[in-house]
Amino acid sequence: MPTRYLGGFRVLLMEGEEKRCCALLDNLIKEAYHLIMQFMEPGQMSQVDKLSFLRAVETLSSAVHSQANGNMNDYYPKTLLAKKIETIILEEPIEILDSSVRQQAMFCIVALSQVNPPFHLCQKLDLVNVSITSVFSLPLIMPSLDRKESASLYLQTNQALDDMLHTLVMDDMNPSMLILQQFLEIILPWLTSSDKTHEQTRVLGTITRLLRFICTFSELLHMTSFSINGKLMGILGLFCMNANQEISAGASEALYYLFTMLVLQRSMRPKTQSILKDLQKHFHGNWLANMQNLTLFFRKYLTPPERADVLMVALEATVSTSMYEVFAASKMLKMIMKYTLVEIAKVSEIIQFIYYHVDRITDITAQNIIKKIFQVLVQSYTDEVILTLFKIEDQTQRGMCKPWEILASFPKGYCVIMEYLLQRLIPSQALKDQEPSESEISPPIATRAIHELLMVQSQRLELQSFFASLFIMLLFQISFLVTQRSAGTQFQQHECMDILRSSVEALKTLLRSSGYVDHMTYIQTLGGWELLVNSKRHYDGVTLVARSLVVKNCWHNRPVFSLLIWTLQDPDCVNYFTALVFLTELLHCPDVADAVDDVATKVLGNWFKCEEPATVKLLLQMSEVFAKHNNMVKQLHILQPYVLNCCYSSNSDLVMETFLTLQRLLKDLTWQHSSSFINQLAFILVPFFDEESEQLRLIAFQIYGSILIKVMRRILIFPLKHQILNLIVLLVLHLKDVNTDVVEVCRLSLCNTATILGWSKLKVVFAKSDVFTILIALLHQETTKALWFLKQCVALFKSPQGPIRHAAVWFAGQIIQILDLGEEEIEEAYTALRHMQQDSDPTVSCLTTQTFYILEAKEKALLAKTPSSCLCMRRSQRRHL
Repeated sequence: MPTRYLGGFRVLLMEGEEKRCCALLDNLIKEAYHLIMQFMEPGQMSQVDKLSFLRAVETLSSAVHSQANGNMNDYYPKTLLAKKIETIILEEPIEILDSSVRQQAMFCIVALSQVNPPFHLCQKLDLVNVSITSVFSLPLIMPSLDRKESASLYLQTNQALDDMLHTLVMDDMNPSMLILQQFLEIILPWLTSSDKTHEQTRVLGTITRLLRFICTFSELLHMTSFSINGKLMGILGLFCMNANQEISAGASEALYYLFTMLVLQRSMRPKTQSILKDLQKHFHGNWLANMQNLTLFFRKYLTPPERADVLMVALEATVSTSMYEVFAASKMLKMIMKYTLVEIAKVSEIIQFIYYHVDRITDITAQNIIKKIFQVLVQSYTDEVILTLFKIEDQTQRGMCKPWEILASFPKGYCVIMEYLLQRLIPSQALKDQEPSESEISPPIATRAIHELLMVQSQRLELQSFFASLFIMLLFQISFLVTQRSAGTQFQQHECMDILRSSVEALKTLLRSSGYVDHMTYIQTLGGWELLVNSKRHYDGVTLVARSLVVKNCWHNRPVFSLLIWTLQDPDCVNYFTALVFLTELLHCPDVADAVDDVATKVLGNWFKCEEPATVKLLLQMSEVFAKHNNMVKQLHILQPYVLNCCYSSNSDLVMETFLTLQRLLKDLTWQHSSSFINQLAFILVPFFDEESEQLRLIAFQIYGSILIKVMRRILIFPLKHQILNLIVLLVLHLKDVNTDVVEVCRLSLCNTATILGWSKLKVVFAKSDVFTILIALLHQETTKALWFLKQCVALFKSPQGPIRHAAVWFAGQIIQILDLGEEEIEEAYTALRHMQQDSDPTVSCLTTQTFYILEAKEKALLAKTPSSCLCMRRSQRRHL
C-alpha cells in the first residue's frame, strides 16, 4: 500500500484518497507527484535523480501556487520536502562544483516558499545555513577558456543563493528585518573567521546584494528589532581598509548600501534625497572617505547600543594577531573619537573588554586610542565605570592586576573620576530623600572607590590638585557618620560603621599618598584617629587633625581654608560645625592668617546668626585667634558687632563665655587698631556692673579695668572721657561690693582713672581711704561736677546690693547739701530719695529718712536767712512728692 508523510509521521494512504489527489492534477503534475513519492523513500540518489526530484518539487509547488487556496501539505508535508532538499545540498561536495544540483535546490526552496504553509523561521535558518556553507566553501573559481562552464555554473549558483535569500527574507509582501538579522548572523562569521580571500569576497558580495535588495523597499518590517546595525557597520568599516583591493571594494559597496538603508529608514524625509546624493559622491572612495561617512553615521543614525557594537568590533580587532586588523581598528577608532563621544550603551561590556585585554594590545597607536576611549567613558559614565570596576574586582582572583591600577594609568580619567566620587560622598547626599539606585554610585561605593584610587601610587601629582577637597569631604563624611551613629539613626544600623572605617582609612591613605606621613604619625601619636571616631570626643579629634596641619606646616593649608570658607557660604551646610572647629585651629597657621580677607570674615560672622550656643561659643573662640595676628586684626572689626551682640543673649552661659572672650581679646588688642571697639565696649559694660551673678559682675569690672589700662591721657577724648567720668561714683560705691575681688578691681580702676584724668591728690585717696572719705574728697575736689555725681548716685539707688544703695543715699545727701536748692535737677533726686524710704534694707530706709531730716533742717536755716516765696513754694512741693 502506498505511504505518505504528514506532520513528520508516516501514515498509510487509503486507495480512495490517492485517487482523489491524482484526479486534481494533470499528467505532468501527476508525474511530479509520483517522482516525489518515489524519491522521498530512503536511499542513495544519483545526480539525475536529485535533479528530477528537485524539478518535481518545483513543478508541484507551481501547481499548488496556482490554486486559489492551495496548500502543499494537502499533497506532501512541506517540512519533509524542505528537509529532503537540505539533505541533498549537504551531500554536494564542497571541493568542486560540477553540477547544477545546488542551484536547482535553491530554486526549489524559492518555489516552496511561495506556497502555503509558510516556512517557520527555524526552517528558513536551517536552509540558509546549509546553502551558505555549500556555496561559500567552494574553492576559488576563476573565469578562463578551459573552465568557462565551471565559472558560469558558479555565477548561476551564486545568483540562485541570492534569489533564495531575497525570497526567504520576505514576510508576506515586505522584508522582515528580524529575519535579515538572523541571516546576517549566519553569514558574518564567514567574513570574520575566514582567512581566504575568495571566501571573504563571496560573503561581502552576498551581503551587498542582500542589502541592495532591502533598499528597494520603502517599508521594512520589525525595523526596531534589527539590532545588528552597529556590528555590521563596524565589521564592514574594518574591511574597507583591508590590504586586498577586492575585499576593500566589496566592503565599501556593502557599507554604502547599509548607509543607504539607514538614511531611508531613519532620516527626515525632506532631506533623504540630498543625503543619498552626498553619499553617492563618495561611493567607492578611499578608506578615509569611508571612515568619514562611518563617523557621520555613527553619530547621527545609530542608537546607543549600536554605537557600542561598533566600538566593540573595533576593540576586538585591536587584540588581533594581524597587524592589518590592528591598524584598521586604530584608524577607525581614531576617526570615531575625533569628536566628543555621543550617548553610548553597553559601557560595562566595553570597560570589561578593556580591562581583560589591555595587556594584549602592543600597538602604540591602539594603546593611545584605548586610553582615550577609557577617559571619555569615565567622564561620561562614571557611575557605570566605577560599578563595573568593582564588579570585576570582586570576581577577579587574587594575584591579578587590580582595575584601579588601570584607571590610575590615565591621569585625566583619574582626576575626573575622583572629583565625581567626591560628589557622591554622604554630606552632599544627606539631605536627599531618595537613595541612589543600583546603577548609581552609593556613598559606601564612592568611599571604597576613593580608598582604592588613593592606594595607587602612580598619580601623586594629580592627587595634589584635589587634596583639599578630598581631605575636607572625607572629614565631613566621618563627622556625619559619627553624629548619625550617636543619634542612633536607621542609617547607622545598616552601613554606618563600614563606611566610617573605610573613610578613616581613606583619610590616612590620602595623607600618606600626598607625602604627609609626619602629619599622620602626629595624629596617631596623640590618639587622634581614635578620637575622630569617638562620638563623645569627635570634635577633639577634628581639632587634633587640624592642629597636625598647622604644627607640621601642611602645604595645602590655604586651599583647605578656602574650601572651608566656600562650604560655609551655604547656610544649609550639613557639617558646618566640623568646618568651624577645623577653622578655629587652622587660623593659627600664619600662612592661613595672611589669606583671611573681608569676604571670609563676613562668612564667619554670618554664622553668629544661628544663635546656637555651641556654635556661637566656637565663633567667639575663633575671634580670639583674629586678635593674635596682625593681618586678621584688621578684619576683626567685622566680627566685633556680632561678639558684642552676644552680651545680650538670653543664654546666661553664652553671656559668660562672651565676657571671657572679651576679657581675653583686650589682652591682645591695641588702642591703635581697636579704639572704636574699646570705646563701644566701655558703654556696653555698664548694665553688667550691677549683675547679681558675682562672677559676671567681676568679669565686667575686670574688663573695664583692662580698658582703663590701655587708655592714656593724651588720647582721652569724647566720648570715652565722658564715660570714665560717668563711672567714677559707680567704682567708688562698689568698694562696698560683697565680692572682695570686685572691691580690689574697683580700687585699682579708681587709681588708673585718677592717673588718666590727672587727679594726683585723689589717686592717693583712692588707693587707701574708705568709701566715705573718697566720696567727700571727690566732692570737694570736683565740686563743679556735683550735679553729675548726684545723677550717678540716683542711678545706683537701684543696685541689688544694700551696702551700695546705702552709700549712694549717703553721698546723694552730701551732694544735695552743697547744691543750690533752686536747681530743678534736684527735684528728680528728691523723688528718688522719697522712694528709698521704702527700701527693703532697713539701714537704707533709715538713712534716707535721716537724710530728709537733715535737708529739712538746712532748708529752715536757709529760710531764716533768705525768705523767698519761691523757695517756700518749692519746699512745699517737695514735701508733697
